[in-house]
Amino acid sequence: MVELLSVAWLGKPIWMWLLFHAVIILLLAFDLGLLHRDSSREIGVKESLLLTAFYLTLGLIFGGWIWWYLGPQAGQEYLAGLVVEKSLSMDNVFVIAMIFGFLGIPRVAQHRVLLWGILAAVLLRGLMIGLGAALVHQAEWVLTFFAAFLIYAGVKMLLPGGEEDDEGATAGRFADLMRRRFRVTPGLHGQRFLVRLPDPKTGRMVSWFTPLALALVLVNGADVIFAVDSVPAIFAITTDTYVVYTSNIFAILGLRALYFALAAMVDRFAYLKTALAAILIFIGTKIVVADTFEWIDIKPWVSLVVTVVLLAGGVVYSLWRTRDARHDSVEEHPARG
Repeated sequence: MVELLSVAWLGKPIWMWLLFHAVIILLLAFDLGLLHRDSSREIGVKESLLLTAFYLTLGLIFGGWIWWYLGPQAGQEYLAGLVVEKSLSMDNVFVIAMIFGFLGIPRVAQHRVLLWGILAAVLLRGLMIGLGAALVHQAEWVLTFFAAFLIYAGVKMLLPGGEEDDEGATAGRFADLMRRRFRVTPGLHGQRFLVRLPDPKTGRMVSWFTPLALALVLVNGADVIFAVDSVPAIFAITTDTYVVYTSNIFAILGLRALYFALAAMVDRFAYLKTALAAILIFIGTKIVVADTFEWIDIKPWVSLVVTVVLLAGGVVYSLWRTRDARHDSVEEHPARG
C-alpha cells in the first residue's frame, strides 16, 4: 500500500492528491453539512465576509505547506496562482449577480444555485486543468497560444461596450432558447429545480424546469467561460499540475461566500474590470518575454507582487471613485449578519 501511494501521478505522489481531496471533502462537509444545512436561510454580508476570510486563510495555510514541502519556488507559484485565480473569480461574481437579476432570483434562493454551481465548478475545473496540462506537456507552443489568448482577452475587456454586455446578451438568448425548447415555469416553486405540473394542452402531469434551473445552467456556463481565461492564466505562472489544480480549487471554493459579500455593492467596483484586464495582459506578456523568447527572467514572486498591486489598485480606485454611492448602496442593501 505504501508503495502504491508513492507512485507518481501527474508529477506528484498519489498520497498528495488524496490528501488534498480529503481536505476539500472535509471543507465541503463542514460548510454545506454543518454551517449551511438549512438552505432556506439567507446568507448575510457579515457572514459572507467571515467565510471568505476563512477560505482564504485555509488556502494560504495550504500554500505554506506547499512552500515547506515542495520548496520556495512551488510555494511562490502557488500563491501567485491563488491570487490570480481569486482575482479573476471576482469578475465571475458580477456576472452571476447579473444572471440572478435577469432571471429575478431572490437572494434567499441564490444559495441553492451557488451550492450546486460550486460543486459543478470543482469538477469542470479539474477536467479543464487536466486537458490543459496534457496540452502543455505535449507541446511547448501551447503556452505561446495561451499568451496570445490572454492578451486578446485583456484588450477586449478594456474596449468600450464591455464584455458584460456580451455576457448579458448571451444569457438572455440562452434563457429564451431554453424556454422555447423546454417546459419552464413562469415563476419559482420554492427552491426546486424541477416540478411536476399539468401540460396546458393535454392536461397530463409532466416535468417542468423552474427559473432556478435556468440560473444553475447559466451560472455553470459562466464558470466554463471564465475558466477559459483563468486556466491559461495559471499555466502561464506554472506548469506544475498539482500547484495549478490546488490553487485553482482553493480559489473557487470561497466563490459562493465571496458572491454574497460583493453582490450587495457590485456598483462600487466599476473599475475592477480594468485591473483584471491589466492582470491578463501582464500574464500574457510575461509568457512572451520570459518563456517564449527568454529575454528576461520573471520570478514567480514578481508575478505575485504585480498581480496584488494591480488588483488592490483596481479595488481602491473603484471604492474611491464611487464613494458618493456608498450611502445609497447601504440603504438599498442593508447588511444582515
